[in-house]
Amino acid sequence: MVTEFSGSGQTRNLRVGVIASRFNEFITARLLSGALEALRACGVPDGNIAVAWVPGALELPQAASRMAKGGGWDALVALGCVIRGETHHFDVVADGAARGTDAAARETGVPIAFGVLTVDNAEQAVARAGGALGNRGADAAKAAVDMANLFRQFPPLTQRQV
Repeated sequence: MVTEFSGSGQTRNLRVGVIASRFNEFITARLLSGALEALRACGVPDGNIAVAWVPGALELPQAASRMAKGGGWDALVALGCVIRGETHHFDVVADGAARGTDAAARETGVPIAFGVLTVDNAEQAVARAGGALGNRGADAAKAAVDMANLFRQFPPLTQRQV
């Protein structure tokens, strides 16, 4: 018989850390609001949620790695917004945030949901931060809960495997 694992979106005892970028805070505050709403809807009590603010999207992976290594978190959510400008900087920041967050999750074994918008303009960001196209912060929070619940079903890692 095939064994199947699947994360569930409901829980009461998860501890979830949310890291949000202050850069483009007019968007990231909306992503954070959506993430907190989603976590509460999944049954995560406020006392089990912590929010850390970082200067920008490139600092998200650093804070996520540090929080994960500190222990006590079942999942993390990284929230940010990178809006394309006239220079190559957009590509550097977007790529660095994505790769860095992925590396932190792999290195620490703690699921880190990526809720960073990479958009061409502010209108696209607003549409994805609680506007017509939903809230990617909420989506990332739900993914974090699902992944934490999925990871709980796996056998624990030995120190050597971490």
